[in-house]
This record gives sequence, structure tokens and C-alpha cells, in this order.
Amino acid sequence: MQRSKEEEPQTIKKISTGEHSVLDVSLDESPKKDFPIVGIGASAGGLAAFEAFFSAMPSDTDPGVAFVLVQHLDPNYKSILSDLIRSFTRMPVYEATNWTDIEPNCVYIIPPNRDMVLRNGVLQLMEPSQPHGHRLPIDIFFSSLAQDKQEKAIGIVLSGTGSDGTKGVQAIKAEGGMVMAQTPESSEYNNMPLSVIATGQVDYILKPEEMPAHLIAYINYVFGKPRQGASIFEGSMKNIFNFLLIKTGHDFSHYKYGTISRRVERRMAVRNIENMDEYVRYLAQKPSEVEALFHDLLIGVTSFFRNPEAFRALQEQVIPCLFVGKYPESSIRVWVPGCSTGEEAYSIAILLQEQMENLNQNFRVQIFATDIDSKTIEKARSGRYPANIAADISPERLKRFFTLDSDGYYHIQHNIREMVIFSEQDIIKDPPFSKLDLISCRNLLIYMDKELQKKLSPLFHYALNPGGFLFLGPSENVGEFTNLFDTLDRKSKLYIKKGGASSEYFLSIGTFISPSMKIQVRKPSGNVPVEILPQLRKLTEQTMLKYYAPVSVLIDEQGNILYIYGRTGMYLEPASGEVGMNILSMAREGLRSELTTALHRAIINKAPVFYPRVRVKTNGDSTTINLVVRPVERDHDTATWLNLFLVTFEEPLELEQIETKKATSIDAGEKACETDVDLQILKLKKELQAKEESLKASNEELMTSNEELKSANEEMQSVNEELQSTNEELETSREELQSVNEELGTVNIELQNRVAELSQANNDMNNLLAGTGIGTIFVDYQLRIMRFTPPVTRLINLIPSDIGRPVGHIVSNLIGYDRLVEDIKEVLESLIPKDIEVQTKENTWYLLSIRPYRTLENTIEGAVITFTDISEMERIKLKESETMRRLVAIVHDASDAITLQDMEGNILAWNPKAESIYGWSETEALSMNISSLIPEDRKTEELSIVKKLSQAEVLEPYCTQRITKDGRIVDVWLTATSLVKEAGNVYAITTTEREIKLDK
Repeated sequence: MQRSKEEEPQTIKKISTGEHSVLDVSLDESPKKDFPIVGIGASAGGLAAFEAFFSAMPSDTDPGVAFVLVQHLDPNYKSILSDLIRSFTRMPVYEATNWTDIEPNCVYIIPPNRDMVLRNGVLQLMEPSQPHGHRLPIDIFFSSLAQDKQEKAIGIVLSGTGSDGTKGVQAIKAEGGMVMAQTPESSEYNNMPLSVIATGQVDYILKPEEMPAHLIAYINYVFGKPRQGASIFEGSMKNIFNFLLIKTGHDFSHYKYGTISRRVERRMAVRNIENMDEYVRYLAQKPSEVEALFHDLLIGVTSFFRNPEAFRALQEQVIPCLFVGKYPESSIRVWVPGCSTGEEAYSIAILLQEQMENLNQNFRVQIFATDIDSKTIEKARSGRYPANIAADISPERLKRFFTLDSDGYYHIQHNIREMVIFSEQDIIKDPPFSKLDLISCRNLLIYMDKELQKKLSPLFHYALNPGGFLFLGPSENVGEFTNLFDTLDRKSKLYIKKGGASSEYFLSIGTFISPSMKIQVRKPSGNVPVEILPQLRKLTEQTMLKYYAPVSVLIDEQGNILYIYGRTGMYLEPASGEVGMNILSMAREGLRSELTTALHRAIINKAPVFYPRVRVKTNGDSTTINLVVRPVERDHDTATWLNLFLVTFEEPLELEQIETKKATSIDAGEKACETDVDLQILKLKKELQAKEESLKASNEELMTSNEELKSANEEMQSVNEELQSTNEELETSREELQSVNEELGTVNIELQNRVAELSQANNDMNNLLAGTGIGTIFVDYQLRIMRFTPPVTRLINLIPSDIGRPVGHIVSNLIGYDRLVEDIKEVLESLIPKDIEVQTKENTWYLLSIRPYRTLENTIEGAVITFTDISEMERIKLKESETMRRLVAIVHDASDAITLQDMEGNILAWNPKAESIYGWSETEALSMNISSLIPEDRKTEELSIVKKLSQAEVLEPYCTQRITKDGRIVDVWLTATSLVKEAGNVYAITTTEREIKLDK
């Protein structure tokens, strides 16, 4: 169905997927169609996957859904994909045009050089928003499909290179839709399926031929059955929440019921489970399904600079305020709860870095990005993103803050990565971060119920510094807590903390867990399930750490403190001057020298360094400790950006402390008694002071060397940036060539299929021509032979090597006919076909037909010459001719008048006896009507006789009268007979008339 622009009122707005936007043309008055729509995305290798998919669709039933195919196509060539898909399916196939209404049980295909979106069940085409080689038509369509159809959106990703479709799949999952991906093993090019599968949000990973059965089963289950009763559903949901809490430690009972129930139903459809109780039993038997449901409940949709207008408001109204009143090197603290794979946290880091560059000052930025999903946290820590993020980030930022690797993935720059600290945290039960300048909690509150939202708003107020900012999602607000926050920008959801305490609102989030759930967690009865063992192990480890672990500090190579465990006041104290968190400057007297040396040795040797019995002065007294600096070991699979060290202050065993005290008391007694010993101690102190000065000088030299190395490193970075720029240009060219290669691959597959079809048609034509037994010659406009069939060799001496020779050079077996070339030229000039009967030396007759050779474009490119055997027809014609001669002789010599007339009475035959009786010659009679011979009083009677004869009735001979040429009336004895065709209709009447002579 097509509609013109004049037929529909329209509203144009922007669909945002990041910093870039595409047009959103929505129809105000068009109701949404209520059937699911399946979007299928593919690139190179997609044609074979399309064939396997549609060939496996049931042929006896309609699926009840519409299919929209988004294939990477060459923008400069007309696609024949629609024609190819028609050969795979019985459903109607259309190439989409602008304003196309989607109907169920139909297939729609994106045209070349267009982006396509779905709005209110209508396909709309747009000029591509990105240059060739950087377009992501699958992401664009899938995102609009998710927005338009929500849970009725289904996305399928087939063979292709790159990562197009990954973001679109995440959008579909966020709206409760379903996703399928082709198995990488069955894909000609597996990059696209692998990229989608890596998101962890694919419901089915199948071969294309296996997808239709699961797709139809899913559609029938989810959309073809009534929903279960709410009371039954709620009872089962409590059991599901218990399973999730025991398995993952996270409570989902205060998440919005509608969102949770839809995702549970979708998991039931994926597992083909009919009712909720059965699914609860399945969860009890399959812990892996609990994990799968957990990840399904997590809404992992995010992107760089999501909602650009909101981020623009954040950049202009909030980011500059974060630096007001702060000194260089002071801290700016940001918290991003629900960070998913890190795009939002890195987006804020980029804005902060740009502001520091504008101020030409450096600040210590700490962005705490947290989420309950450990898998997404690991992805966020890696800082590695697919190439399709280019659709969300401006080219300038992409070039400044990202590097492109050989696999086509972007990596966040080191300086941006250092700003962000990722950790696994549950905002519901874990303590919040504090003393924050900004909290960005976007699109998290919308999935929680009102009770939980009322707890989180005061929590954010508590965590923020006075005048701190809160950044929420477009559908979120602070609710009833307007006394805690002022609105800075209502449209962009920016709020600023008001003064006053939030303690009256700030209650323990742990109180959200219902009593029944707490009992199940704390008091497992009988045999402990396997699912709860990790929780007990964690509890045990935490208890041991509390009572037995020494005081420790996690630092980086520069001594900056990242994490403190235990009470460190006996060993560290704030240094005078600007506020900082460096362990070397905070070390108390007696500890700093050993700590500096130990850290230096640990960095150089990458091994633990142990200093026993170090005396640290504390409040006029001294404490003996064992100092240990250990490099932090990490798994090889864990991405990291810093070399970390754990500094441990171990208290000596009691025996060591007693020995230390004894040595101290002995020394004190001896000092009181022996003056020589005092001198010796003074000497040792001077030597120690000299060594300390020497060590200080060494440290200064080391710092100088570090500065020189830093300068050299900056030069290397400059060279590296130039090389990286060149590499990016080469990579861009490679991507463009790869895209062109994909499109050429698709065109090549289409051409191969067309060649196969042409080969089949050619075989059919050859068999048809050979089977008819008709000799045929095809000649071009220069009368050169292009092709001939075997039967023609009986008439003209042709062999395969004669192809390409002029037809006039070939000797024929025809008798008395030598005008073939002239007749062909005449037909080509006049375009009028010509038929000629010719005879061979074997006395065989043929009908020689010459016809113009017309192409599909109606151009003449030669002639077609056919020889049809008519020998049998000639023999029959000869026999009929002989019979006719005999009949003519009999009629001519007959003694009665014999006439033949048509059904209108016109005389067709007139023998000599008729001329003798009536006086008219044959020539005169053939121009007359039989009514001229009938008297007036007999015409009525004769007319009735003609009617009977026209009905093929058989009449007895009868007596009648006729008028002669001289006006006499003669009596005749007349016998009339009807002549009947094979079809049974009468076409003429023959009469035999004998004159009745009366005796006088």
C-alpha cells in the first residue's frame, strides 16, 4: 500500500542515537498495526542466508507477521534482491518506497542508497545521514522498529562484516522484543553475528533454516494466547524473586512489575514453557536459567552522549560549575550508577577533559561507575567498543579520545580511561559513594517502583556535596522531594542539591528486603543448596578479613592512594599544604624513607619488598611494624590501566614486640651509664643523617630522570599521534574498500543467481527447440549465423564451426529456391514476416518462415528462420485437389441443375444444367441472390425451408417453382441439403433441381 505525502499529516522531529540524529517523520492519525514485525539485517553473505531462511518458512500457513529486509547494497546500482527473494517465498515481495504501509504476510526490502525507519506501521525512506562506508542502516531501522513496535519488535542478524545491527538489537531488547542471530559457523562472514552475540542479549543462535520454526513458535506463544490471571502470576513471581535473590544476591521485588513480568513471559516463550508454575519448577532445576533471566532483567541499553540535547545542557550548565572554587590538582568526584558497558561514564569523562583543556588546568577526576552486572562491568573496563559508535560521537571527539585497532574496534584513550573507576555495586543494598560533585543516574529509576524511588532520591541528596548536581533520564524526576533539589533544567532533567540534611529520609536500603527473603538468605535449612555456597564463602572471607587482615593501602606507582583497608591513623597523617592523598607525603616520621625505598624497589623488581621492625613515631611515642610492599597480581584476561601496589602495615608478633622492648630498655639503661655509648649513638645518627641526605639526592636525581623520560615520552606520544592519524586515514580507506567489497560480494551473488537462472532458461529453450523438431536458424543483423537447431541440418549443410559465418555462404538442399539472403534482408527492412513453401531434393516440403528477432527492449537484432515440415499437408492437399477435380467434373456433366448458396442466399455455384433451365449464365448467376428466382407467392414458404435447413434438418425432396431469365415460371423437383462445419454450424445450402415437364 502506498500513500502520497498529501494524504497524511506529518510531524518531523529528530531520532537521537547519540550526537548524530536522523529525521523522525511520524503520522499523527495513523493507528499502529497490531501484528509483530520482523526486521532482518544482513551484509556480505546475506543472500544465501535469506534463501535458507525463506525456503524453510511453512508453505501451508501464513506467519501473521511482516518481514523487513535491510541489506547493505551498492548505492550506485539497481538492486535485484526483490526478484531473488520472490523465488524463495510465496509471500508478496516489495521494494520499499516512501510512505509504504506495512501489511502482514508480506516481505519489504530496503532500496539502495537509502536509510529506512518505521513510524506507526509506515516505512519512511531518508537520504543516508552518513557518508558511504560509514552507514549503519540496520541499526537505524532496528532502533525505529523497537521504538514503534516495542515488545512486538523482532530482530534477526544474519551473515555480514562489521558490527551494524548491534546497537539496534540492544534497543529491541530494551523494549522487550526478541532477537535471533545466525550461528557464526554457518555464516559466510561472521563479524555481524559475533558482534551481536557478544552483547549477551541474543535469545536464539540458530542456522537460518532453523529460525522459522522457532520464530513461529515464539509468535504463537507470546501473541497467540491469553495472558494468565494476575493473582496466579503474582504468586509465582514471588518464587522467582526468591530464586534471583539466592542465586545473584540481588532483590528485584521492587522493580516495576509490568517490566519484570514481560521479560519473564519472554523467557518462558524462549524455553517453550506454557505456564508460570512450570517455569518456576524449571528455574529450580536449571540454575543457568536463573542467570539467563537475571541478565534479561538488566536493561543494558546505552550509548555515547545518549540524548545529545541533554548532554549539551550538562556540558553548558553543569560541567563548568564543577570546577568553580576548586584548585588545580584538587578532586572532582562523579558517580554513575547503572553504568552498563560504560558509555555514559566515558561521555562525562570526555566532557570533563574538554573543560580542563579549556581552563588549561589539571584536576584529579574520579568517576565511580557502578552496576550489578559483572559482565557489563568487565566490558566497560576494557574500554573497547565496536565501530558503530561512530554514529554517536562526532568525528573530532572520535579522533581525539579513541584509537582504532586492527579488528575495527575503538579503544578509549588512556587519559580518559584513568578517570573512571568501575566496580560492581547494588545501589539498593550497598552503601553509596559520598562527597560527590555530580551523580548521573539516567534511565534507572524508571524500572523501579515508587517505594524504591522514594528511598533513592534522599540517598542521592546524602551522597552529594552542597550544591552538587543530579542528572536524570528523560522520563525521571525527583518526585516529591522538591525540598531536597532545585530544578536547574526541567527538559534535560538537571537538578541541584538544596541545603539541609537528608538524614530523616535516608534509611537503610536493606530494609527493602521482605522478612521472608531475609530468613531464606540467613537461615538455609538442611543441605545447603549449591546456589547459596558462594554467599557463605563470601561471608566467611569478610569475617576473616575483619579480624585477621592487617591494615593495608592500595596505591599506584606515584603513591596515590586508591583504597584504604583498616585504620591507618598510626602510620599516615595528612600533610600540610594542598589537600592530597599521596602515601609518601602522608607517611609519619620514621616510615617515609623506608616506604619510598620499598616502593621504588617494588616498581623496579616487580616483586614484594619486606622491611621488618620499622619504628614509626606516633603522638610522641613509637610503634614497631613490619612494612611490606607487594605488586598487585591480576588475571591475564582482566583489562587494566595502572600498575598497582598493596602497602601492608603488619604488627609484629608478641615475641618480636617483647624483644624490641627489651632492646629499647637495655639501650636506655646503658645510655644512662656509659658516656662512650652516647657518643657512639651520636656518631651513628650522623651517619644515618648523611645516608638520608644521600638518599634524598638520589631521589632528586631519579625525579630529574623521570622528568627527562616524561619529556621523551611526550615527544614519542606526538610521533605516535601522527602515526595514528595516518593509520586512521588508512583504516578509513580500508573500511570504505571493505564496504564496497561487501556490496560487490552481494552483487556478485545476485549475478551468480541470475546466471544460474539464465543457464536454466537456456537449457529449457534448447530442449524446447530440439523437442519441437522444427529447424531453426538465428542470424544477426549482418546475416551471420548465431545459433541453429539440429533438425535444420537436414535442409542446410551446417556444422558447429559454421556459427559466425554468413548464412549466404552455406549450401542448402532446397530445389528451386535461392533467395534466402534477399528474403531475410527484405524482412529486416520491412519488419513484415514472410512464409514460403520450399522443397528439398528428397521431395520433402517445408514451410520457410522468416521473422524479425526482437529483444525485450523491442529492438531488432537479426532474424529467426524456421523450417516446418509440411510434407503430410502437401500430400493431403494434393489428394483433396484430385478429389475436387472429380467432383467438379461430376457436377459439370450432371443432368440436373446443381446450385450452392450461403446462408444469406447468395449463389456460390451454378452448373451448366442450371444455365440451361433458367437461362442465366454462370457469371450472371454468381452475382445474384436466390430470391431472384423465387416467385413472390412462394417466398414465405421458401424462407421457412431455409430456417429448417439452417438448423441442419434433413428435408424430403419437394416440388416448387422458379422464375427463368425470360420471366417464365417453371416447376422443379428440388432436393436441398445443409453443409455443416466440424463445429456443427451450417454454413451453406446445396440444391439439386430437376425441371418437371407437363405433357400437353
